[in-house]
Amino acid sequence: MVAGGGVAALEAVLALRDLAGYTISITMLAPEEHFVYQPLSVGDPFALGPAKRYPLAKVAEDFDLVLHHTALAAVDPAAHATRTSDGEELGYDSLLVATGAARQPAYDHVLTFRGQEDGERAHGLVQDLEAGYVRRVAFVVPSGTTWSLPLYELALMTATRAREMSVDGAELTFITPEETPLAVFGGAASDEVASLLAEAGVDVRTGVHAEVERKGEVRLRPGDETFAVDRIVALPRVVGRPIEGLPHDEQAFVPVDEQMRVPGVEDVWAAGDGTTFPVKQGGIACEQADAAAADIARSAGADVDAKPFRPVLRGQLLTGSKPRFMRHHLAGGHGEDSEVSTTALWWPPSKIAGVHLAPYLGELPEVEPEREPEVPLDVEPSGEAGSRIWI
Repeated sequence: MVAGGGVAALEAVLALRDLAGYTISITMLAPEEHFVYQPLSVGDPFALGPAKRYPLAKVAEDFDLVLHHTALAAVDPAAHATRTSDGEELGYDSLLVATGAARQPAYDHVLTFRGQEDGERAHGLVQDLEAGYVRRVAFVVPSGTTWSLPLYELALMTATRAREMSVDGAELTFITPEETPLAVFGGAASDEVASLLAEAGVDVRTGVHAEVERKGEVRLRPGDETFAVDRIVALPRVVGRPIEGLPHDEQAFVPVDEQMRVPGVEDVWAAGDGTTFPVKQGGIACEQADAAAADIARSAGADVDAKPFRPVLRGQLLTGSKPRFMRHHLAGGHGEDSEVSTTALWWPPSKIAGVHLAPYLGELPEVEPEREPEVPLDVEPSGEAGSRIWI
């Protein structure tokens, strides 16, 4: 059983079919009907199109999955049973928990960018900047667990749009507790991102923690510097989703070992943003899912080698012009191996670098996003009643 319908869950079922074939049955619990390719949602504010959506029913058909549109609510490890959010009891031999994490606003009085659900509000901000209603914008990475790369993309793409539209007097500030921009990718990549921000005219404040106590005002700690802005765009904090019957830390993240097994719980694995591993990113979730799938397949009798989790961070940074591909080993023992390039460092050159998921999604037809129906409104332009405008 695979609980979840996101990146880690999909990579896991594809890896299991590759490693164990159809000698095992796979049940998927996923409350959503579609898998949404969230990393591309940063393009929505710039009218580059909404994030791609793929039907989970098609995945279930392609890989012979039993799909339940429900969520995992509880686990009874002793009985090898689960309870779903619908109250149904389902048994398992092996369980992979890939339910993801929740994203909570870190501040009031800001535009929190979580992904596609906030694309329209972010698009409104870009339009206001183009029209001159907004001049000073702060992009804030909150303290705590988060994934900062999308905010760098928003800042760089906003700066590019302002330049293209000849917006005069735009002041963009990027605020982050990171010691250097995108430090998790290592020195070379961080230096490149710093150069991109400088060339784009984005003022960068690193190693500081932001407080937003009132609308349009940011206070930095340490130092107690306060400055005013017209708008604030912030990332959410990432927190776990506690599952009854499974251990978790104070932030509700599930602990795992290098095989992605949940310690002290027989035949249960976990992968993705909901684990205690601090980097919450799609490619890392895929690597965790591959490690778990190999161990699950081996426990089911497949002739496969163990594949311990040895994280290699791969990220594609959208800039408004040429993207940057970045790669860095997080497990250590490789020296300073930070890489950055304008050409692909992996193939296919996707935002989510999943060994199985990336090529599969490249061939899978996406579905059109749902749009609000056009509705006629009766208006009175120039005093002439009865005219109709379609919106």
